Amino acid sequence: MHQQKRQPELVEGNLPVFVFPTELIFYADDQSTHKQVLTLYNPYEFALKFKVLCTTPNKYVVVDAAGAVKPQCCVDIVIRHRDVRSCHYGVMDKFRLQVSEQSQRKALGRKEVVATLLPSAKEQQKEEEEKRLKEHLTESLFFEQSFQPGLITMAILRT
Repeated sequence: MHQQKRQPELVEGNLPVFVFPTELIFYADDQSTHKQVLTLYNPYEFALKFKVLCTTPNKYVVVDAAGAVKPQCCVDIVIRHRDVRSCHYGVMDKFRLQVSEQSQRKALGRKEVVATLLPSAKEQQKEEEEKRLKEHLTESLFFEQSFQPGLITMAILRT
């Protein structure tokens, strides 16, 4: 008797979606960051349809916001920030990538990607460096507790 290879039933919304990067950071003072690429991977044995949704579509242009990904392939999705104003600094917007099986309408999975506009790449790097330096230079106190019945002692270890 010939046995057919059956695909497992896919539960709506549970299919893992693989997207890189998982966060987009745009810098107002660096025009080269105003256009970024999301890569959607399809590691499955079947084709996927995808759709890109956004919480603030007026701030972004998504090139090819819907399409298909062949089995075991990937597709690049270009996202352009088109409203680079100081009133948007620090605001976290979200993109949702929804995928479904090529022949189906129901969404099998989704992944959200956060997008943030910051004023300056140099300012951001400087803040991160200052934070790392501060963490490194801050004297850390680690406490060692030892327990003896009726007596609690503490030793202070400095780094």
